[in-house]
Amino acid sequence: MGPLEDVRVLDLTQVLAGPYCTMLLADMGADVVKIERPGGDLIRSNPPYVDDPDEEPYGGYFQSVNRGKRSLELDFGDDEDRKDFLRLVETADVVVENYRAGTMEKYDLGYETLADRNPGIVYSSIRGFGDPRTGETHRQGQPAFDIIAQALGGVMEITGEAERPPMKVGPGIGDLFTATLNCIGILGALHHRERTGEGQYVDTAMYDSMLSMTERAIYLQSYEGEPPTRCGNAHPTLFPYNAFEAADGHVVVAAFGTNHWTALCEAIDREDLAEAYPTPDDRLAERDRLRAELADWMLDHETNEIVDRLEGKIPVAPVQDTADIFADPHVHAREMLYDVEQPGTDERVEIAGSPIKMTETNPKPRGRAPLLDEHREEIFEELATEERPAGD
Repeated sequence: MGPLEDVRVLDLTQVLAGPYCTMLLADMGADVVKIERPGGDLIRSNPPYVDDPDEEPYGGYFQSVNRGKRSLELDFGDDEDRKDFLRLVETADVVVENYRAGTMEKYDLGYETLADRNPGIVYSSIRGFGDPRTGETHRQGQPAFDIIAQALGGVMEITGEAERPPMKVGPGIGDLFTATLNCIGILGALHHRERTGEGQYVDTAMYDSMLSMTERAIYLQSYEGEPPTRCGNAHPTLFPYNAFEAADGHVVVAAFGTNHWTALCEAIDREDLAEAYPTPDDRLAERDRLRAELADWMLDHETNEIVDRLEGKIPVAPVQDTADIFADPHVHAREMLYDVEQPGTDERVEIAGSPIKMTETNPKPRGRAPLLDEHREEIFEELATEERPAGD
């Protein structure tokens, strides 16, 4: 039993942010019904593929964030499909969508309409710039993707090497962090409904989320009056907190505390540096020279040797690629790789597991992503027999 076993979610989302949010809910046991527009989620056919599929194709992108859901294809422009959706709303606890602001209202399916049918509904939206209900701005209605949110929210300005152009973060954090915050908002709204019986609107904007993620940049601007910018793998106020090139790869070291700094200097036989630079301010003032000293030592040693010498004394780690991750016993012990079937092939593939761990109701992926409209008959059979008030 998952902690959300009694929660039904109608998932109207596509691509990444919304599906990731509802995937987290599905991993925790929620019945997530993915309501797909005609033709399905835009990302269904995105590669990579295992093989040329015998059935309808879907690639790794779709598989990884839509696991454990049921699929139903509906056209909101069709009167009968719209009526079917409203019937489903009456049995649901949560509706999640990531359309542009105003899209659901065009079909008379906005929050107010759904709340009229089901006063306990938690209606959640993920948009680039939020919804007018929670704060109207001139940007609402504009399209947004991860790179737009990272650019506006300050992430790109502080990412990359000094004197080099701004750089986006590799993973789609504009989508993923926003999705995670939205999931938290949904859980908070469900808890509120449990206490009061009230549903409500939950709104998470990608721009807002990136601003929240760059919290360091915000307080630095406020305290220092200057926009912080790129400093590569270093930290603006801590040293050493860097990536270093080794003889056969790269390692990261975070030894900014005096206890860790002393241990680092002892481990590399440079006690003189610990004595000469005993305080964090001393080290920050001479960070360029000290980084060069450390870099010279690291370059003369292989990654495993550096880690073996430092691990357990200071925070240190090799920079891993995904092949290293797949080979790491920690990853397997923590069940962070999950194997699912790939429809249309005889293959099984691995996707990322759930990082949320619980002792009694442990979240876990609940099977592969659905084929388009795969669960139509099953869902409507249930709908014909159940009269489940929202929140029961």
